[in-house]
Amino acid sequence: MEDRVNEQEMTLKDLLEQSVAKHADRVALSFVGGDPLHYSRLLELVRDLETLLAGCEVRPGDKVAIIGENMPHWAVTYFAVTSMGAVAVPILQEFHCSAVHHILRHSEAKVVVVSSRYIDKVEGESFPDLKTVINMDDLSVVNEDAPKTTFSEAVEAARETFEELSEKARKYMDRADDSTKARVTEAYDSAREKFSEFSLKARKFFDRKTGKAFKLTSETVAAILYTSGTTGHSKGVVLTHGNLVSNAFAGIQTIPVFETDRFLSVLPMAHTYECTVGLIIPLHCGSSVAYLQRPPTPRTLLPAMEKVQPTVMNIVPLIIEKIYKKRIKPKLSSKGLMGGLMKIGAARRKVSRIAGKKLIEAFGGELRCLCIGGAALAPEVEEFLHEAEVPYAIGYGMTETAPLLAGTRPEKQKLRAIGPQIAGIQLKILDPHPETGEGEIIAKGPNVMREYYKAPNDTKSTFTEDGWLLTGDLGIIDEDGYLFIKGRLKNVIIGPSGENIYPEEVESIINQCDYVMESLVYDVDGKVIARIHLNYDALDEELGAGKMIESEVRSKIKALLEDVRTEVNSKVSSFARLSRVIEQVEPFEKTPTQKIKRFIYLDK
Repeated sequence: MEDRVNEQEMTLKDLLEQSVAKHADRVALSFVGGDPLHYSRLLELVRDLETLLAGCEVRPGDKVAIIGENMPHWAVTYFAVTSMGAVAVPILQEFHCSAVHHILRHSEAKVVVVSSRYIDKVEGESFPDLKTVINMDDLSVVNEDAPKTTFSEAVEAARETFEELSEKARKYMDRADDSTKARVTEAYDSAREKFSEFSLKARKFFDRKTGKAFKLTSETVAAILYTSGTTGHSKGVVLTHGNLVSNAFAGIQTIPVFETDRFLSVLPMAHTYECTVGLIIPLHCGSSVAYLQRPPTPRTLLPAMEKVQPTVMNIVPLIIEKIYKKRIKPKLSSKGLMGGLMKIGAARRKVSRIAGKKLIEAFGGELRCLCIGGAALAPEVEEFLHEAEVPYAIGYGMTETAPLLAGTRPEKQKLRAIGPQIAGIQLKILDPHPETGEGEIIAKGPNVMREYYKAPNDTKSTFTEDGWLLTGDLGIIDEDGYLFIKGRLKNVIIGPSGENIYPEEVESIINQCDYVMESLVYDVDGKVIARIHLNYDALDEELGAGKMIESEVRSKIKALLEDVRTEVNSKVSSFARLSRVIEQVEPFEKTPTQKIKRFIYLDK
């Protein structure tokens, strides 16, 4: 095992090896209710998969795509690829086949590791650079015209290949100088204990001989993540080992994580939020991470939380908002005693705390931090969490920053705020408005991406001349250094007299209305329009819609939408009033972090 590396120079490989040295016998990863994968075994699998990938002719700098649901082998693949100096290309499993195909071609992936559930997304197409497909479920090699090769068989074949390589190295020693002989001998001796380490050294030796020297450092590219943004333009974000490791350390300084912590992973690991906060951070700290074997629905999630009793969970706002609107709000706003108590300040707080305790019990009873990020949290939901004393923390960041930029621990959380910039990060407001202080948020730090892959013009336009990253988000920073997000720069609507209308703020007011699930506000020919998706389950129950004829249902919904328009217009500035409200029958299409894909509906 290598000596401890300076934190500023650490790679993901260093991070994992140091953690295994401290926590070898602890559980690292598992399926809920499944066999545990201990830290020592995790490292063995990582090294074996490195050997297999090297046998598939993967070399430092080559791209390896990863497509699959959350599972221990996803983590094994990620660390194997990055530890050998290759580049992981995590692909969100929700991506359409055409998007997956584009990414495989654009990234020039040489190998794809894909779970059985999504293998159809890579079959039947021709990818010029793709040489090997590995099944993530059992790490077997998928052969087109022959039975699949098991993981152990594939690793053994790779080892035989490197034995041949080592034989060539020994022959070369006969005519090599003494210093070269010493280096190769040392590498060969180490092979008797750890073959995978030897194979890496042997490859490095031949790389040096051919002028292709490689050394894994914090500057080495670790991953390329293709975003799925609200604008519809997907770009490959190039992140180095230093970007990811530094952000993990900064995150731990913001919210400490301990070896006794238990994480339940419900967000896609291919997204940098879950990858950094839900994988890299817990593995660095010796914590355990559990994965669901089925998609996270109330039917699968509630029993899992009861079994795992997570102490930390990473979620997006939509998850807690749905729980609040469907399970909590109807009880708190009822016409009986409970609804009456909610109108009295002290009584409301007491009732909220009771509801908060029940919510924490539903999460397993041991929750000490509910990390919320990826999109804006509805104000009324945050107010409930605050009054209910649920330990929540809101983080802000983006894929381009690996991802964390700002946040704070639950006991320091301010309503409507994110928190201060995290350790090592600089945030400021570009050209703040002289009266409001609002402006575009810009950032600097060791976590900021190197570039967009094969997109120099996009890269250039995303940075200021003096190297600050333009986030595209509007915000203010208060006297305590807390960041408040106003909305996306591209979404701002200009009012009739030049006023700034922030759609996200109007949407938050709409979403507080009864029977509203979510909404989208935009501009059409100078008029503010809202699309609204209703809570049809609540409507059916309240209005008895199942007993009405279709025309009656339509009439009721039309009246409800007009009531929403009237209520919202009474709460916003005159220049931001809704001109029209449209029913959005189907749920809005969303990104993996559950932000509405605005471009789809703006086109309409």
